[in-house]
Amino acid sequence: MKLDLTGKTALVTGGSRGIGRAIVERLLQAGASVAFCGRDGEQVERAVLELSGRFAGETLKIRGRAADVRSEVSVRELFEWMDLEMGGPDILVNNAGVGVFKDVAALGPEEWNLVIETNLGGVYRCSHHAVPRMRARGGGWIVNIGSLAGRNAFAGGAAYNASKFGLVGMSEAMMLDHRHEGIRVACILPGSVNTGFGRGEAAEWKMAPEDVAEAVAAVLAMPERTLVSLVEMRLSRPPKK
Repeated sequence: MKLDLTGKTALVTGGSRGIGRAIVERLLQAGASVAFCGRDGEQVERAVLELSGRFAGETLKIRGRAADVRSEVSVRELFEWMDLEMGGPDILVNNAGVGVFKDVAALGPEEWNLVIETNLGGVYRCSHHAVPRMRARGGGWIVNIGSLAGRNAFAGGAAYNASKFGLVGMSEAMMLDHRHEGIRVACILPGSVNTGFGRGEAAEWKMAPEDVAEAVAAVLAMPERTLVSLVEMRLSRPPKK
């Protein structure tokens, strides 16, 4: 199914590298103007330069800004900046995420807060600011990047599992809250992705960030009458145990 986002604007959190970077590139390929953020300002600037070089000549905008989705002030300023740069989002991809993998006795309060406030609180803050803007624009898409860890607990995943289980429930509630406003909400749950994130090392047998980006594109390409609200992505041939 062809995805044409010409004239649309998108915001991707955690978009300077990994899965977020792949999603930014896929949306640009579909013709959207894309803004993205990350906590590392220098990394964001490098990504903007690289993407601007690749997509030079296209009639779309590529913008990046340092932002921390754990901070209400930072998120509010991010959306105000995007209002000025692009006029607000038609698409929000909540991708920013972190992982700390310890049992609860070893997990410090700061580590717990880092994971929960990024993976769950960040989605709340960005969605809180996006929904009124999407209402004013007549609708939109919110795509939350979760994890199969939101369905399957594992040892050492106290904080990460809590954030991703919570994200699944939050996404389903948001979908029910806003579907009649023309705002469609989806949650994508990838398995192991070849980014080196979290507990595992990068490995060729894992799915690629571009695979997750294609799942986002497939969700966005659905006709207006159809809402794909939850996508589970699994390795077709994981290593045998």
